[in-house]
Amino acid sequence: MKDIRIAAAVFQSRLLETDHNLDRMAGLIRRAKDRGAVVICFPEMNITGYTSRPEIRAAAEPIPGPVTDRLCRMAAADEIVILAGMAERDGEDRIYVSHLVVEPSGKITVYRKLHIAPPEKGVYSPGETIPLFEIEGIRCGIQLCYDAHFPELSTLMTQRGADVLFMPHASPRGTPEDKYRSWSRHLPARAFDNSLYVIACNQSGVNANGLRFPGIAMVIDPSGNVVAKDLSDRESIIVADLSAAALDRVRSHKMRFFFPNRRPGLYRREGPRRSS
Repeated sequence: MKDIRIAAAVFQSRLLETDHNLDRMAGLIRRAKDRGAVVICFPEMNITGYTSRPEIRAAAEPIPGPVTDRLCRMAAADEIVILAGMAERDGEDRIYVSHLVVEPSGKITVYRKLHIAPPEKGVYSPGETIPLFEIEGIRCGIQLCYDAHFPELSTLMTQRGADVLFMPHASPRGTPEDKYRSWSRHLPARAFDNSLYVIACNQSGVNANGLRFPGIAMVIDPSGNVVAKDLSDRESIIVADLSAAALDRVRSHKMRFFFPNRRPGLYRREGPRRSS
């Protein structure tokens, strides 16, 4: 891993108003670039807005399409990698909760949410692949909101070489302090257990369906410590330096880097059957 400066956005999305949301993103992207960030991560479905209702079909688009065309121009203009979320429609009319990685070169990588939350089932289809991507030599993974509750996903991404996990959310209800307490139960564990960085951010404000999103963002280091956070509940960015030395200190320490000492063959063995 190399040192890298990242930005994470708290963003207020208007439901089904794609053009408005893209316009609003531009200012935050410029702020991130002005502060030296080479990548900015926006929340889950920030481009189309979030809903678990079928009305999302009105805003869903194919990839590539008009949204990705515009994002490519924005990434090239500011020479920054953009991670942003939308509802994606595929060729068989299935709808996915997708997150884009758009590079200044025009390269696009897509992550489709793997674990569909119970209220989302029947509207969204789950993704079936686990892509990783590279930014300036940093190997990264994405998990969307509900995905972060499944430790096996972080384990697999780490096994495939991830140094950083981006975890964009569209998580409603509660205050920023409530959401911070909730995230603090499991997100630091993903960082600590796998000795990597975790970056999480949420939507903010109230959308047209009456969902209220507590605006929060946080960065967690490979030891599970929160090194940057924003609980202001306002549209904003946080900027953090991810240090290769900090990652190396953990991963070179024989008692602090747990991952190489896993025994996956043991975990796959079938245990003794209980008698009835």
